[in-house]
Amino acid sequence: MENFIVKGNVSLSGNVKISGSKNAAVAVLPAVVLSRENVYLENLPDITDVRTMIEILENLGVSIRRRGRNALDLTPGNLSKIAPAYELVKKMRASYYFMGSLLARFGRAEVPIPGGCDLGPRPIDQHLKGFTALGADINIEHGMINMNADKLVGAHIYLDVVSIGATVNLVLAASAAEGRTVLENVAKEPEIVDLANFLNAMGAKIRGAGTDVIRIDGVKNFHGAAHAVIPDRIEAGTFMLAAAATGGNVMVEDVIPKHLEAITAKLRETGAKVEVEPERIRVKAPDPLSASDLKTFPYPGFPTDLQPPGMVLLTAAKGLSVITENVFDGRFNQVDELKRMGARIKVEGRTALVEGGTRLSGAPVTAHDLRSGAALIIAALMADGESRINAVEHVDRGYEKFEQKLIDLGASIKRRSEAGQEKLSTNQD
Repeated sequence: MENFIVKGNVSLSGNVKISGSKNAAVAVLPAVVLSRENVYLENLPDITDVRTMIEILENLGVSIRRRGRNALDLTPGNLSKIAPAYELVKKMRASYYFMGSLLARFGRAEVPIPGGCDLGPRPIDQHLKGFTALGADINIEHGMINMNADKLVGAHIYLDVVSIGATVNLVLAASAAEGRTVLENVAKEPEIVDLANFLNAMGAKIRGAGTDVIRIDGVKNFHGAAHAVIPDRIEAGTFMLAAAATGGNVMVEDVIPKHLEAITAKLRETGAKVEVEPERIRVKAPDPLSASDLKTFPYPGFPTDLQPPGMVLLTAAKGLSVITENVFDGRFNQVDELKRMGARIKVEGRTALVEGGTRLSGAPVTAHDLRSGAALIIAALMADGESRINAVEHVDRGYEKFEQKLIDLGASIKRRSEAGQEKLSTNQD
């Protein structure tokens, strides 16, 4: 276990380059197994979740060679295993994407029920419903999802709820199904589009990614391809919110501004000045911050992943802000920790009332998941005095060189082991 020691009263200033998208990378990497030829991927973020995905691929028999920090040559031709190791799968929820990709390649898959951040119930019934419609027989026992299909056949599938995970898994499986598959009420996130672009580069026939309806004509063979993962809109949004929350002035570079429109609009509501250029966005803090209501929705709405840092921003806005979490039941993990720092927040079901305008104070707090961890670091930068953020391994799952990027913007952050020994960042070169 490691922690961050963070000194407060910091205004972030400078330029920060955004890494490749975590959520796109963890969907693209399982898709590699559909090809029997070499694949080249670049702009992969060097984070724990991506390293775990790489370990799973190697465990399955994919040969991998690193080409620098953020690029890989992958050779999946000799892949033969259909069951990724439980010890790896339990580390992250997105490992369940191997259900779709292994089923597409072999007609069989044995995948342990995955782990990941505790954000409340996240059932996989829509995934299994879709696989069944495509022709798979499914049996769940002893913590394993066993799937078999003599032949995958295209189908018309309507998702009962918009699900990123189910959309990814069914796009993967349907890409190799005989005939046409129509997926309705699907997720529209940019990461879905990135996955479809990669699959199409390997020979898939996918249309409509980024809309409510995706049409897929299955193909038998996939060839090699080269693909660059899109920038991480959640990392970009985190730095945008951090700039405004700390009273800073930050240029966020290597982004796709279209993916960040909901964050840009919300920041402007609080009074922040946001300057949008083709591949970068500057955020200048307002004085003072204005209270604003925040509602999370699937893309193109305000992302649930940015609700925790959004809450931190609103603790600095004088007046009452109302946050409504419409995606995950357990997305308020940061609230009790922020209260330790002096925040005035009351939770009622899926709604949080934030009475802003009171300065936070440094305190020992604990990151309970990836995004709440990022939020607590921002809060510590805003607070008077020094804070200790425990369980920072959650943050390492999704942010590449996060503390170093903050240090480059003027923050004072040190990583220490539980015993108190200062360590080099695990995200540094």
